[in-house]
Amino acid sequence: MNTVVILGIESSCDESSAAVSFNTGIRSNLIATQKIHETFGGVVPELASRAHQLHILPVVSEALHQANISKNELHAIAFTRGPGLMGSLLVGCSFAKSLSAALDIPLIEVNHMHAHVLAHFIESGRPVPSFPFLCLTVSGGHTQIVLVHDHFNMEIIGETLDDAAGEAFDKTAKILGLPYPGGPVVDKLAQLGNPHAFKFTTPHAPGLNFSFSGLKTAILYFIRDAVKKDEHFAQKHLPDICASVQHTIVSYLLSKLEQAAAKHGISDIAIAGGVSANSGLRKALEAMKEKNGWNIFIPEFQYCTDNAAMIAVSGYFKYLKKDFTDLSVSPAAGLDFHQSS
Repeated sequence: MNTVVILGIESSCDESSAAVSFNTGIRSNLIATQKIHETFGGVVPELASRAHQLHILPVVSEALHQANISKNELHAIAFTRGPGLMGSLLVGCSFAKSLSAALDIPLIEVNHMHAHVLAHFIESGRPVPSFPFLCLTVSGGHTQIVLVHDHFNMEIIGETLDDAAGEAFDKTAKILGLPYPGGPVVDKLAQLGNPHAFKFTTPHAPGLNFSFSGLKTAILYFIRDAVKKDEHFAQKHLPDICASVQHTIVSYLLSKLEQAAAKHGISDIAIAGGVSANSGLRKALEAMKEKNGWNIFIPEFQYCTDNAAMIAVSGYFKYLKKDFTDLSVSPAAGLDFHQSS
């Protein structure tokens, strides 16, 4: 089979990213991080879209340069249609449509959440999961257990009923006065603490679903009440608090994943999304591998957070099906999981 060269563009939130794939191999994967949001303790949508406008052309140009190809060698443009921030998505979508039209090559829309799952098929020398497999997709905006039948047939069998796991990490960081983005900071501090120092009640949700809003509130009240007794409590116990929160969230995630694996009789287990970079989740999943006889699959760190490599590879699989879109396509901030598949 001839080599298919895809340019992937990712702009769903605050990362402007471009990548070039040769089939499932990645030749370049550039990410421009928007530092401006650190000042505000969270992503400001209007600032994010403006930053994308500044970054999109340089990251695409550099991605082509690092891949050592010209734009005329591309076979198709793949871009994130959604879900995400509308202003951010609009920049990537508009750029992809314009370049596709100018080069007269196919345009491929990609569902951001599908792409996180398909990141496991990026060529990296690591084994890939066999169908069907389960993928726990966890990020700042989503928490899902996905039953993956094939590249294009994915079924959500469990999801959060309110907030996402990543939000719980970020909220904890904000309560503790840690810098944004808070999730990685909590993870780093947790490695220095005792995960059993403080007890937080495990959330409850029916079936294979999740709920994190109550846990966020419990953490807030715990810190508030402790600080009333000792204003320096949080500073004194920072690693232990982070370790205890992380242990609670990770244990909850994996208990549901374990239930899902038993229910569906599946032993190939994957994780994806930004929170899959969390060291506590990775270590706990490795520990469950032996206990349950699982084959586990964890993406390389660079493919866990939002990146264009996963968009490009998703585009490759859709290119093989000739699943193209036309120039009337528009971004969809609330794109449903079963759309663009």
